[in-house]
Amino acid sequence: MKYQIIGKNIEVTDAIKATIEEKLSRLDKYFVIDDEVLARAVVRSYTVGAKVEITVFTKLMDLRAEVKNDDLYAAVDLALDKLEGQMRKLKTRMDRSKESASLGESFVLEGIEEEEENEEVVRTKSIYLEPMSLDAAITRMEALGHSFFLYLDDEDEEICVAYKRLDGGYGVIQAENKLK
Repeated sequence: MKYQIIGKNIEVTDAIKATIEEKLSRLDKYFVIDDEVLARAVVRSYTVGAKVEITVFTKLMDLRAEVKNDDLYAAVDLALDKLEGQMRKLKTRMDRSKESASLGESFVLEGIEEEEENEEVVRTKSIYLEPMSLDAAITRMEALGHSFFLYLDDEDEEICVAYKRLDGGYGVIQAENKLK
C-alpha cells in the first residue's frame, strides 16, 4: 500500500508522518496489496483541535473516514476505527450478496468479524423529478428540513443531488451517465 500524507495549516513532521504510516499499516492485512492501493491522510490543524481525513482508494471502491478531535493522534485512531467498522459492514453485506467475488479482488476480509446488522429498509419512496434550478432545489431542501434533495436540473436535464456540506455551504452531485 502506498501512503500519502498531506498537511493543511500544519507542517507534517517526520514524527507525524511515521506515526500515521505505522497506524495505517494495520489496514494492510485487509487488502490485496499492490501498487494500486493508496491510503491518503489529510491532516488539518485548527486553533482548537485537528481533523483527519483518511481515504483508501482501491480498484472497486473507496473507503473514507473523517474525524475531528482535540488531539491529532486520537483523531487518527478514531478514523482508523471508523474505517474498520466500514469494512465489517461491508463484509456483512458481501456475505449476503452475490458481489463478493468481485469485491474480494480488492479486499481480504477473512480476518474481519462480521458486524451484527439490524439495518433494514423501512421506507421506499417514489418521486417525480421536476425540472428546476439549483437555487430552487436548495430552497425546497431547506423548506423540508432535509440535508439533501434530488432533482432534475432544468438546464441539462440531468439527475442531480443538492446537499448541505458539514463544513458549511452546499454541494451538488451530478450523474455522469446519460439517461435514455
